[in-house]
Amino acid sequence: MTNEKHGVIYLTQEGLNKVKEELTHLKTVNRPEVIRAIKEARELGDLSENADYHAAREEQAALEARIQDLETMVENAVIIKEGVCNEVKIGATVTIKYVEDEEEEEYKIVGSKEADPSLNKISNESPIAKAITGHKVGDIVTVESPNGKYDIEIIEIK
Repeated sequence: MTNEKHGVIYLTQEGLNKVKEELTHLKTVNRPEVIRAIKEARELGDLSENADYHAAREEQAALEARIQDLETMVENAVIIKEGVCNEVKIGATVTIKYVEDEEEEEYKIVGSKEADPSLNKISNESPIAKAITGHKVGDIVTVESPNGKYDIEIIEIK
């Protein structure tokens, strides 16, 4: 599921809402502030040696780039459908058990733009997600990661 390289961006509805909120804030709050800062800096005179002007222009460039990135995300977003499923797929919340030490973990599989390991949201392109996608409860699969191979069992799919 590496379609994000082809323009498709997988997001949950919650993730898309956050992107839209940030986009609105950047356009309605940050952009006018930067424009105001540029105008004020221009009024100070000689632009070639005006550090405030150059800093404001750099900030504007970064802001416009971020706005463009967010607009692209919104345009190319594919909402991850959540619901009952009997096999692992993007959008699923999966409980796995590491076979070696019996430790259990729960992960939600999301698109790479929304991944946040600290919240147990892993990218569909991560080694674990790639290994378990398409498998069912009770399956034991081998994960090939940069740290080596290990086996996990799928305990629950929500």
